[in-house]
Amino acid sequence: MKIGFVTGLVAEARLLSGVDALVATSGGTVAGVTAAAEHLVDRGADVLISFGLAGGLAPSCRAGDLIVPQDVVDGSEVFRCDPGLVAMLGGATVQRLTGAPAVVASRMAKADLYAGSGAAAVDLESVGVARVAVRHAIGFAVLRAVVDPAHRELPDASLVALDEDGRIAMGRIIRSLARNPLQISGLIALGRDMARAKRTLKREVTRRFRT
Repeated sequence: MKIGFVTGLVAEARLLSGVDALVATSGGTVAGVTAAAEHLVDRGADVLISFGLAGGLAPSCRAGDLIVPQDVVDGSEVFRCDPGLVAMLGGATVQRLTGAPAVVASRMAKADLYAGSGAAAVDLESVGVARVAVRHAIGFAVLRAVVDPAHRELPDASLVALDEDGRIAMGRIIRSLARNPLQISGLIALGRDMARAKRTLKREVTRRFRT
C-alpha cells in the first residue's frame, strides 16, 4: 500500500519527515487540494490521508485532541472514510469532520457550522481529498489534531499568515500586527494550542508510520 498524505501547510508536511510515503502540500485552497491529491495519485498513491491541523467545532474538543473521523461531510454530501485505514489510524475518535472554503475564525461561525453539520471539527482539505479518492475509487482517511477549539477567536493576523504555497508569510503577519497590536495575546494563545496539536500529530506519526 502506497500512502499519499495531503497537508495544507509546509509545517504539517515536515511532521511526516522520514515516513515512507508520498506527501503533497496544498496551500489550503480548493484548487490546491485537488491538484495535490491528483499529483499523489499520479505518482502511485493507492490511498490518501488528509493530514494536519483542524478547527474544533464541538464544545468538547480541546486543543491537541486527535481527530480521526468516520465520515467527512460537505453540506448534505457524506464521504465515508475507508474502514481499514481508520482502523490503521487507531480507530475513529469522532463521527464527522466537515469542510470549509476558508478558515472558520469566530466563535459564532464555529457554533453555526457545528449546529448545521454535527461535525466535531473542520478543515480546508479533507473534502477535496475525499472527492479525489472517490473519483479514482481509492480509499481515504483523515488524521488531524485540533489547533483552535470552538471557544477560540482567531486573530486577524492568523488568517493572513500563509502564502499560496502553505508557508508562513511573516511580512503579512507583521503588517497585521502593526494595524492591531492587541492581537498579540491571541497569537500567543494560538501558538500554545498549535504546539499541543503538533505534539499529537508527531506522536501519531511515530506510532503509526515509523518503525
